[in-house]
This record gives sequence, structure tokens and C-alpha cells, in this order.
Amino acid sequence: MLYKFLKPFLCLALALAATAPSPAADAPKKRTITLDDLARLQHISEPIVSPDGDWVAYTVTQIDTKEDKSYTRLWMVKWDGSAHVQLTYANESVSLPRFSPDGRYISFLSSRTGPAKGSQVWLLDRRGGEAQQLTTITDQEIESYIWSPDSKTLLLALHPKVEPDAEEGKPPAPPKPIVIDRYHFKQDIQGYLRNDAWNALYLFDIATKKYEKLTSAKNVEEQDPAWSPDGAFIAFVSNHDTDPDRTNNTDVFVVPPKAGSIPCKLTTWPGPDNGPLSWSPDSKSIAYIQGAKLELDAYSQARPAVVTLEGKVSYPAATLDRSVSDPRFFAQNKLGYLVADDRSQYPAEVELSGNGARRLLAQPGVMAAWNTAAGHTAVLYTNDTTPAEIYALEDGTLRKLTAHNDALVAELNLVPAEDIQFNSRDGADVHALLTRPADFKVGSPAPMILFIHGGPNGQDEHSFEFDRQWLSASGYAVLNVNYRGSSGRGQDYAKSIFADWGHKEVEDLLAGVDKTVSIGVADPNRLGIGGWSYGGILTDYTTATDGRFKAAVSGAGSAAPLSFYGVDQYIQQYDYELGPPWKATKLYLKLSYPYLEADKRMHTPTLYMGGTSDFNVPILGGEQLYQALRSLGVPTELVVYPDQFHGFTRPSYIRDRYERWLAWWNKYLKPPAPVPAPPPPPENKK
Repeated sequence: MLYKFLKPFLCLALALAATAPSPAADAPKKRTITLDDLARLQHISEPIVSPDGDWVAYTVTQIDTKEDKSYTRLWMVKWDGSAHVQLTYANESVSLPRFSPDGRYISFLSSRTGPAKGSQVWLLDRRGGEAQQLTTITDQEIESYIWSPDSKTLLLALHPKVEPDAEEGKPPAPPKPIVIDRYHFKQDIQGYLRNDAWNALYLFDIATKKYEKLTSAKNVEEQDPAWSPDGAFIAFVSNHDTDPDRTNNTDVFVVPPKAGSIPCKLTTWPGPDNGPLSWSPDSKSIAYIQGAKLELDAYSQARPAVVTLEGKVSYPAATLDRSVSDPRFFAQNKLGYLVADDRSQYPAEVELSGNGARRLLAQPGVMAAWNTAAGHTAVLYTNDTTPAEIYALEDGTLRKLTAHNDALVAELNLVPAEDIQFNSRDGADVHALLTRPADFKVGSPAPMILFIHGGPNGQDEHSFEFDRQWLSASGYAVLNVNYRGSSGRGQDYAKSIFADWGHKEVEDLLAGVDKTVSIGVADPNRLGIGGWSYGGILTDYTTATDGRFKAAVSGAGSAAPLSFYGVDQYIQQYDYELGPPWKATKLYLKLSYPYLEADKRMHTPTLYMGGTSDFNVPILGGEQLYQALRSLGVPTELVVYPDQFHGFTRPSYIRDRYERWLAWWNKYLKPPAPVPAPPPPPENKK
């Protein structure tokens, strides 16, 4: 039994009782959330159930304010919740925890100090002892890995290094020029894409520590691998078109676990057949997700799909018009997916021979991840007032396994978001979330921030959002609108803004503002707006359409698609949705109305922000509109964050961004009361 191997961990758990997460004995008096709580929040992720179902491994990320970094450490909780064990303590973060199928090891990726530099696979023997570095790969980066069913081999996804590691005691060589001849040549975080910058799969023999390339394919991306339960095949996703950069035609392939094998393509849909992949227990079928054709790639609502080893494709839950993710086989004829549906994400069970999907969790909220082994399903769940924690999903109910944030939450006065819906200008049915100020009083409309999600193919959900709670604590109502183009409402709703940016979305956003004013929550004279990424883009479109907003914050936005062609990472979308600029010049100019008509439209005081390393939506977009408003004499400011990608990682910059948001909105929506003039001096009567 594995239990005896875990005795050292259980003893350690007792020693850690003082630090293990548990609810506070005496709940402190409730208070509003502050920016200092950012560093106290612990972010839970990556639940993995042990092969015997007795334990769940997961990661915990927390900010170190002194180091101005976030660190991720490995934890484990017993299935009955009786023991919590912290497994790593080093200041080098860990990721991708995995149990070896034989139950002997817990593995993870880390760049901690060891025989080889860089991110390597490390092993913790479950009988106790220090973690040992398993891989020593120096010429490539390990992107991910999975265990073989017999625990003798790792399947590694490797990516060529941009520059080799410097030799011990020698300074690094100057970087070489980047030579590029690819259609898609840049990507956020990865930077410029070299001609050999493709992920490939390698077999790593644990006994000999030698590794060999799995397939004979070259210059293609190989991703989302999954080993069949019987060990006979490896399935993965790849695009083998003549120029993979120009299409989204990924397919499911299988290959025997032998170096240099020729992969066999199972799917033929001329669009994305994507992972993650899940094998049926009998190793004869593979569940995956199928997306929309290339023109609609930016709005794709993935549907469930299954393919057999003979290449026969079927579509369980064929009538489900919602985007799904993360398939899991529960049994030979039962399959589960996570379903994004109208402000929530829930697990659903799908019968392979049927059209329907049975929702497995009725309550609103977001199930962000799940994992199943030995009949036990662990999930990562969050709602409006509960940060994500690990739960056991049992018969449609949740049983809490971790409590890392309970002590903090017990201190806070958190406000749930309420569902609202309304009709847009053309009659479209639009849904949104409204969070009232923590001190809201009926009959006293409050200043309100229209905070717009990015994507656009995403949705605002019933999940714990720090910015939502913090703005509520600061006296603001917060409106989050799932405008047309969002997910959660079906494929037609998502694709309705195709090649028509800044039109229907803006009408939906403004209808939401009208709704909050009509029900007495928002003060029409104190309206603010803001967002990041497509939320920043829609901030620019909305303030260019309606002048009622007193202040705006546009983060990582743009308002001139013509100037972004070839500058950001979305070349496929430009060419296949809008068309190249020389063929669709009028459309590009039409979609640039905030910038090209700035003198007539842009009058809202606006704060622009962005990171210097952002290849997703480069800071060029904010710089252009900042310069336009500065030229026009409209109050504006530009904040540039060095070395930050589209998603910020430096904690001090994240906090600074919040502080600047609030200061900007307060300046225009909560101006200080005028100081009364001093009374005139008394008359000098004689």
C-alpha cells in the first residue's frame, strides 16, 4: 500500500500543523479588501490525483514582496482532507506536478540549482528524501512532460533554446542575429520565432537518461501528447500542412512509442482538432475538442469530438452549443468536459452515443481545472467571494480539501456579483455581472466603472476577481458585460462581430450602462471605463462613440489595425478575417475610427498603459492614442512598464497598475469637495 510510503510525509504534516492552511479559530472583524491583500492571496492550481486516489498534489503561488517575485511551491493533500503536506520550499518555482503511474514518485519541473541549468524534471521519492534532478538537457527547453504507463519513460516536449547556456566561469556570448523567413514570426513571451522554433516530442529513458526524437517529422509543432493506457501508442496534436503558419489545421496523430516513428493522422477536419487529449480505458478512442474554421478562429467555440484508432470521428453532445475544454474519460462509454456557459464554467458528463450533456455541478462558479484517478475527481473551483481551492467532486457536490485562503477571506467583507440582462440597441439579449459597492445604499447611486474583459473570445464569470472586489471596496459599482463576441453564449453570439470590430460590442456595453443607471445603481454623472487587451481596445472604441464617461483607462489597447499588421502576433486573423490591407484598405480605415477621427471623437481623459515586451498587443497602440490626445489637449497620461509581456509578472508593477487605475478614476469621478472660501473679515465699525 502507498500509505506506508507516506508515513514520513504524515509526520512532517504534524510538524507543520502550525503553518498548514486552516480556518482561523476566531474570525476577525470584517474589513474591506486592500492592495496589501494582493501579497497575501495564495493562488492554487494544477490538481493531480495520485494513482491510488488517496492524495492530490497541487501548486501554490504567492508573492514575495521583498524579492518582488512570485514563487510556486508543491503541496499535497490527503483525499479525506486529514493531512496537508508542503513538499518544496526553495525559492525556485515548480510546475507540472505529476505522479508516476507506479506510485513511487512525484515529479515536477523546476529551474532550481542542480547538475544541469534550466528547467528540468525533478523527482521526489514518496518514501522520503530530497528531490533529485532527473533530466540534464541543456540544448533545449523542456516545455512539458508525461509518464509512460510502465513508469520507465518520460515523453518530453522540447523547444530549441534561443541561446546556449554559458560555460561555467565564462561570460555569455553576445546574442546572434535572428534570421527569420516564417509567415508567423513573432509571439508574446517567445519573442521573434526562428525557423527552427518548433516544439518536438522526445522519448527519455529513465534508466539510461538518454533521449531520442519520437517522430520523423520536421518543422512542425507537436503538442498535447497523451499515452494510451496500454502503452502501445502516443497521441498528439500537430499541423502537417505545407506551411503550418498559414492555417489552423491541427489534427490528432498517433505513433508507437519508438524513436523515429512515422505518425499516423486520424482526423481530417480542415480546422483545429485540439487537445488536451484523453484516451478511452480500452485504448481504442481519443477524446479531443474541435474548433471553427480558419476565418472564425478568433471566435471559435470548441465542441466535443472523439476519434477511433481507425479514424472514425463522432460528436457526442452534438446539440451542445457551448465551448468545451479538458476532456476526461470517466468510463468506457462516459466522457466529461468542462463547459463555458453564461458566466460560469461547470463539468458535464457526456454519453458517447447521445446528444446531451448532464451538468455535474449546479451552483454558479468556475471550475478552472480537474483531474481524475481511481474513481476520484479533484477540481479547482472558485466563485465571486471564494478564491480558487481544491475540492473533491462527489455526486454533484463539492467537498473542500484545501483552505489556503480561508483565514484571509474570513477577515474580508466580500461582495457577490449579481446577474443582470438587458436588450442591446438592435434587440440582442446581453448578459452581464454587476457588483455593487461594499457600502452601497439603495437610493444613492454610486460612481461606476464599466470594466471590459479581453479576448474578445472569453467571458466575465462568477469567479473571484481581485479588481472587482477592490473597486467595490473603494466605493465603486463594477459592471462586467459579456458583449457579443464573448464565449458562453454559443457560436453565433461569438462570431457576430466578425470583421465588424467596435460596433455591436459598443452598443452592448452602452446598453449595460443604461441598465445600471435605470435601476438606480450607477450615477450617470460619475461613469468610468477601462479594460486590458481587447478590453482596452473596446475602451477606445466606446469613448470614441459616447462622451458620457468622465475618465478611461486603456491597457494594452489599439485603435488603428492598419498600423498593427505585421507588428503584433495576429497575422492569421488579419489576413483571413479582414483581408490584407492592400485588398481591404477601406475596412481597415473604418475600424480605425477612434484614431483617425480623434479630433471629433476622443474627448475623455484617458490613461494609457502597456509593457515594452508585449508582442500580443504592442504598446504602439497606446502610444498612438496618447500622442493624439496630447496633441488635442485632452488630459492623458502614458505609463510604460519595462520588460513586461501582455500579462504582467512583476508584483510591484501589478500593484502599481492598480494604484494608478484608482488614482485616475478618483481624480475625475471622486474629485475632492471644494474648500469653502474663508469668511470675509468682520467690518471695522467705528
